[in-house]
Amino acid sequence: MYEYAIAWEWLSFAARWFHVITAIAWIGSSFYFIALDLGLVKRPHLPVGAHGEEWQVHGGGFYHIQKYLVAPAQMPEHLTWFKYESYFTWLSGFLMLCIVYYGGADLFLIDRSVMDLEPWQAICLSLASLAVGWIVYDQLCKSPLGNNTWGLMILLYIVLVAMAWGYTQVFTGRAAFLHLGAFTATIMSANVFMIIIPNQKIVVADLIAGRTPDAKYGKIAKQRSLHNNYLTLPVIFFMLSNHYPLAIATQFNWVIAALVFLMGVTIRHWFNTTHARKGKPTWTWLVTVILFILIMWLSTVPKVLTGEMETSMTSVQQKFAADAHFTAARDVVQARCSMCHATEPVWEGITFTPKSVKLETDAEIASHAREIYIQAGRSHAMPPGNVTDISPEERRLLTAWYESAVASK
Repeated sequence: MYEYAIAWEWLSFAARWFHVITAIAWIGSSFYFIALDLGLVKRPHLPVGAHGEEWQVHGGGFYHIQKYLVAPAQMPEHLTWFKYESYFTWLSGFLMLCIVYYGGADLFLIDRSVMDLEPWQAICLSLASLAVGWIVYDQLCKSPLGNNTWGLMILLYIVLVAMAWGYTQVFTGRAAFLHLGAFTATIMSANVFMIIIPNQKIVVADLIAGRTPDAKYGKIAKQRSLHNNYLTLPVIFFMLSNHYPLAIATQFNWVIAALVFLMGVTIRHWFNTTHARKGKPTWTWLVTVILFILIMWLSTVPKVLTGEMETSMTSVQQKFAADAHFTAARDVVQARCSMCHATEPVWEGITFTPKSVKLETDAEIASHAREIYIQAGRSHAMPPGNVTDISPEERRLLTAWYESAVASK
């Protein structure tokens, strides 16, 4: 049965790699088209219906690009659609959510000191939040408030801050940030799948039928694209947030998440304004630095980590703690790992518990049995550079402990 953990780890890696590739493609094309759109120049020689044009040079050649705000007079012979990058980014991200957080709900999704949930309850809350988030956002866009783009974005920000707080009241800090990213990415991808592409298809159908397309469809699609543009950078941060325990596992993690959204806006505003040739608003970088310093203060001044509190062992923890190899494995972990993975690390240069993984008590060691097995038993990923001189025999003890406990089902 221990082969299952190894196979699951490789499946997680494959899904993560697929997700990164598709996300690069989606984000890259999104950034490019926003910059292109903002850089268009109106000139008198443009064809009827053309909104603007731009000349670009890349790869040893020149490109001449024209944009039609509604549609050209007739359907072009070849039309390239940009949609699958978005679809596969969301699908691969959801696959990762299932593999890592649903498959490992007891470890990565549920923090019983925050809310005592059964795995199925936590998974249902996760799925419901993603679906409800899109419905609420979509209805806000379609309401009279949707006519005010910036007012709508402020309201959306309030919704995102509320979700940041709500997720931290239900899940682990790591899962809360990941879900906030998934919540936002679901809105972005659904914008493409449910609004932008269908509206473009309506325009294409009108062209084919010889009708004059309605300009409202392009206007709606452009508004949703603008939202996606300003949400992209925070989503990237939340997708990578598990590497930053000072962000995800501190007392004011939901406030930090709220400030990350603002940083995304200030950074994108600088690029968007620059691409539109409306100057270089350097004040946005000052605001971004101030927000970042505030985040640093929030994560360090309180010095209260919200990691799991020590409670009675769960049945899974009891299983690993009761194994005949546990005592030997625990001695290895406490001798080679706990100097960093502690509430107050004593290793020089380590101020906070790496990834909030504490390995001081039997319950904590049993909780992270699979991680110990993968990181220090089956591989040499931990300790980094083998700085604590863990021996091959000690690694075999860790491997024997996990495999024995799994086989004892």
